[in-house]
Amino acid sequence: MHFTHDCDQSIQDTTPLWFILHHDAIYLTGSDQQRQVPCQVAPPVSATDIVYSRCIGSYGGHACMVLELREKVADTSLSSVTLREAHGHIGEELWIIAGRASQILRWRHDHRFCGRCGTEMNEEPGELLRKCPHCGYFTYPRISPAVIMSVVKDDQILLGRSPRFPRGMYSVLAGFVEPGETLEQAVAREVREEVKIEITDIRYFGSQPWPFPHSLMVGFTARYASGIIEVDNRELEDASWFSPLDMPRLPSSISISRRLIDDFLEGSNNTSS
Repeated sequence: MHFTHDCDQSIQDTTPLWFILHHDAIYLTGSDQQRQVPCQVAPPVSATDIVYSRCIGSYGGHACMVLELREKVADTSLSSVTLREAHGHIGEELWIIAGRASQILRWRHDHRFCGRCGTEMNEEPGELLRKCPHCGYFTYPRISPAVIMSVVKDDQILLGRSPRFPRGMYSVLAGFVEPGETLEQAVAREVREEVKIEITDIRYFGSQPWPFPHSLMVGFTARYASGIIEVDNRELEDASWFSPLDMPRLPSSISISRRLIDDFLEGSNNTSS
């Protein structure tokens, strides 16, 4: 099915998909084994429980509606999971739409008042735009571009461990793009800053919207050029080269970080076979 960002008025009166959120939780229907995004004519929660609602696009002929709850609901037909956990229940495509819903709600909260004059902002119904009625300042949902990269040296991949990671987990390096630099420059700078090595052959791999809280992850592959690993302890606890036979605990499959690592592992298998 195909998602469109425009909210087609002709389908808003059909059977919407309801993306119901409260803080970092999303509410789904069904049992623990088969939870899904509610799809029905009317909202599955009381109108008094809803703080905010908006159409955020359409998917497979269904309007996609985001609902923000005033507080947790006790409705037994709905159960909450974290946005990360929802991926395992609703699949990649609907999870991306749920992430869009989460980012729009965060944007609404973060930009309630004008950053220039302090007046309460108005939201435009026809597009994702909040505008100040006093000075005319306007804002769109914030997106923070970040680069994430696999660095390969012979048959090994560079992985680092952040203090925020679960115990024993390592991943590829990543960091936010700074003003005035290209994505490729950001890749080289982040690797240099975090582990003091130089890289070459930087190539685009893919991208992923990442709603934690509002990133766009842009993936690259690169090859080792020179240097010895020196960990910047402000960023990482540890970093090392890992071969396919001694991989540590890895990130979950929902992230582009795992896709980059799996791409390395598949390439290693093809080389050895």
